[in-house]
Amino acid sequence: MEYMSQEGYDKLVAELRQMESVELPQVRDAIAEARDKGDLSENFEYHAAKREQARLLGRIRFKQRVLANARVLDITKVHAEGVQLLSKVEITNMANQAHMTYTIASPHEANLREGKISIKSPIAQALLGKKAGDEVQVRVPAGLLRLRIERVSM
Repeated sequence: MEYMSQEGYDKLVAELRQMESVELPQVRDAIAEARDKGDLSENFEYHAAKREQARLLGRIRFKQRVLANARVLDITKVHAEGVQLLSKVEITNMANQAHMTYTIASPHEANLREGKISIKSPIAQALLGKKAGDEVQVRVPAGLLRLRIERVSM
């Protein structure tokens, strides 16, 4: 079971609809066009279109499984006492006093450009259950980070 926000769920549904209604018909058209060119054994366009179709069908099945197991969290019923899924966390790196704000999101919603980190990431795992004022140490590929939680909100 995957918990996610309504926004993340809606985005996955839109991506799935796009793939099924736009991309898949385009690939099928490309296969039909390549098939009309004759000998399939040496037809590069045909083989490339078939590979693209297989890749796209795999992505569609993956998104369908994610959506089948998704549970949308009602943010109004979630308590913001500690860091949890969908919490917005303001932290300070104790080494260089850099301030960062992240939202803890499901792995399917994670996007660093939007400030959303996966709940499965080392930083999110270290922050889970902690409260404002707590300090945590996180082992990341670059070494050991000391972080202080400044504020937690929903």
